Amino acid sequence: MEVIKNLHSYMAYVVLAVLVFAVVNALMGWLGKKDFTMHKDLRISLFALILSHIQLLVGLLLYFVSANGLKAIQTLGMGGLNAPARLLALEHPFINIIALALITIGWSRHKKFMESDKKFKTISIFYGLGLLLILSRIPWGQWFA
Repeated sequence: MEVIKNLHSYMAYVVLAVLVFAVVNALMGWLGKKDFTMHKDLRISLFALILSHIQLLVGLLLYFVSANGLKAIQTLGMGGLNAPARLLALEHPFINIIALALITIGWSRHKKFMESDKKFKTISIFYGLGLLLILSRIPWGQWFA
């Protein structure tokens, strides 16, 4: 289980960096009125999507085997969780699933457009909202402790 926890923790840095890169790339393309290219822009967005989903799968695995996930809710009940425990057992997984849904919607919607500005705009908005949600529920106290 420690291996899964470390994988989830260290991979989070990579996923966040790639998501930030994808959002910044999309914003620069949208605001700079650039052409959406398959060899660069599509790959950056797709790479962010794939890494995010892998991170979610590792996180869900950790949720079901860790004492801080589902077992904490089963043991203590919803009312028995203090703020840090509630963050790990409930808020972090729930909000990150919503964030991944937004990122996935952004990926799916961008494919429907032919115009570069609409592709960049869609990725900027949906990936950006997903990134903000992810950042809002990271257990920062554990990252810098």
